Amino acid sequence: MRSHIKDLLNSLGYSSLYPPQELAVSNGLMDGKSMLVTTPTASGKSLIGLMGAIRALEEGKKVVYLTPLRALAMEKFNEFRALRTLQLLDHRQVRLRISTGDFDVSGSKLEGADILILTNEKLDSIMRHGLNWLDKVGLFIIDEVHLIGDRERGPTLEIILTKIKETYPKAQIIALSATISNSKEVGRWLGCHIIESNWRPTKLVEGIYDCGIVRMNGNTTFEVKRSGNTSSSAAIDLAIQSISDGGQALIFAETRRRAVSLAAKAAGQFAKFLKDSEQKLAKETSSRILDNSDADINRTLASLVANGVAFHHAGLGSKVREIVESAYKIGTVKLLTATPTLGAGVNLPARRVVISSIFRYDQEYGGNVPMSILEYKQLSGRAGRPAFDKYGESIIISDSRVHPSELYDHYVLGSPEPLQSQLMQDRALRMHLLGTISSVSRINRSKLFGLFCHTFLAEQHGQENIIKKIESVLEYLDTEDLINSNNDYLIPTKFGKRTSLLYVDPQTSVQFRENIKSFRAVSTYDYLGNFLSWIVESNDFYPKLSLRSKELKLGSALFGSHEWKLYQELIQRTNSRSLIALLKWVNEATERTLSDTIGVEPGDMHRMVENAQWLLYTMGEIAKLFRIQKIVEEIQIIKLRMEFGIKSELIPLIYFEGIGRIRARALHNAGFTDGQKIAGASESKLAAISKIGPSLARRLMVQANQTR
Repeated sequence: MRSHIKDLLNSLGYSSLYPPQELAVSNGLMDGKSMLVTTPTASGKSLIGLMGAIRALEEGKKVVYLTPLRALAMEKFNEFRALRTLQLLDHRQVRLRISTGDFDVSGSKLEGADILILTNEKLDSIMRHGLNWLDKVGLFIIDEVHLIGDRERGPTLEIILTKIKETYPKAQIIALSATISNSKEVGRWLGCHIIESNWRPTKLVEGIYDCGIVRMNGNTTFEVKRSGNTSSSAAIDLAIQSISDGGQALIFAETRRRAVSLAAKAAGQFAKFLKDSEQKLAKETSSRILDNSDADINRTLASLVANGVAFHHAGLGSKVREIVESAYKIGTVKLLTATPTLGAGVNLPARRVVISSIFRYDQEYGGNVPMSILEYKQLSGRAGRPAFDKYGESIIISDSRVHPSELYDHYVLGSPEPLQSQLMQDRALRMHLLGTISSVSRINRSKLFGLFCHTFLAEQHGQENIIKKIESVLEYLDTEDLINSNNDYLIPTKFGKRTSLLYVDPQTSVQFRENIKSFRAVSTYDYLGNFLSWIVESNDFYPKLSLRSKELKLGSALFGSHEWKLYQELIQRTNSRSLIALLKWVNEATERTLSDTIGVEPGDMHRMVENAQWLLYTMGEIAKLFRIQKIVEEIQIIKLRMEFGIKSELIPLIYFEGIGRIRARALHNAGFTDGQKIAGASESKLAAISKIGPSLARRLMVQANQTR
């Protein structure tokens, strides 16, 4: 074995390789052979990627690690730091970089990195900029490759995998996944050797709960002490049993509300499991959550964490989610209730995973549908903590809609559904056809078809079936002046090229163009209300929250009678609570106000603001392209207001270092409305303002005098 591999294993505490890792090595991992690795959670897939990275770095090549989520990107960044301690390169340390956003930046600054941790969308954006340094990549590691079958994330992953195997055929591919039933089909398409193993460091035992009895695979059963006759009490009873035996429990709930409800019902029974030292940590963790935000959801969470219980879902802000995850990892939180999104997120294993319901609300279907076997296997894979447990348990709670034996046969004994390409969607084809055409000055039509005939879509459905669909999308792009046809060549227009690099759906870009060209404003309210309504109506905006009768009844109480008259028609037309939230945010509403009055939780608000900033930037770039300067100027103002959550009068103050929305408002209310007034103030008067203090007052005066 290579010396650097031995050094890596020693640094990570490995005495020997796990069976899947040995299988990968014996099948050519260190010889540069591409492979699709499908092994259970915690079976050591990350180390396979690390060993492959050592080979690539030793050969003077770069490494790209792809992950579907930003949270996972940071987790992988921390794992790859282990390579920085090894003497892999002459005279210097391995350079490790992470990049997950800002799609309108070319990525040229990443060229100096040896290892890049990127989201799938970030690599797609880099490819659109046509950067030469990608030729130096000797290894692409693709995590969670089964997401090629995901409706939202699948098309982008499929396109970048197609481009990798067609454009960089000499590069090694290591594709990682816990479960793929049609791995031979996926492996054949990728040109990868299949590494399959059912080995995991902790044995997984699966079962079904019904009326106090759990039937596990292997024909074993056990009884659970019951505290009630509902699925909520059953889930909590199962958690209590596991925790009383020294484990931790993770309950997956079908909705956010259900996750919170389960945690609240369990809290009173879990404080007794905390040791004295853990009780102190739990109270400190509770305080940290409240320090982050006093929104209603955080107040609820803080009270539960003090008892060793927490919930986790996308409505929590990212910092609060990190606090919860950290508390769970160190054992301060004994029971975590979560929505299924955690199943594809950070690594938080439990001795016992309880799935409180196999039903999920499906927006397209308009009702509850059973989860897929693939999703179930992803959730159950969280069972078993390698550092603490010899086994993990995954238990489904049955209900009256499905007989327990059917649940057992379908989920416990069943195989995951085969992955299916999601690239045939109109939005996906619009984005990726335009992205491919715009990455070069012009492309031959047959060459474009050739690329798309090497997709997983073509692998599954045949080349002829997708050509007609592609022709239809190309006609749309041509009609909307995103591309031009010149004989057999397709050429991006300036508008098309800009749309591609802005990384939005071409339909969004066309919508913005038409709105901008036809817009006539009477007042500044017209700019704000209309710009934000265009954003929430676009295909690229999320999360889209529907209007409820409650918001219409509140009406002028939310905005004031004058503003309500101005915005009411737009709000009703868009049917969007998201529009209300954005309008309130730029008028300095707090997270608590947004949460308590219109039910927009901090995590959702953060995503809305981040998304709105990007779409405002996109709108501004389109206005620049068509030289509509007044709209460019107004967008710049609204974009600043969106970034900081402020009224326009605070803009002169937010340029000062250390000043955000709260301190800016305090300064303004005290009469310090701009830098000139701060420069002429006394230090003591500034320091006396709420949230300022002597140290910041001195820094503000220095900054103000420097800009005079």
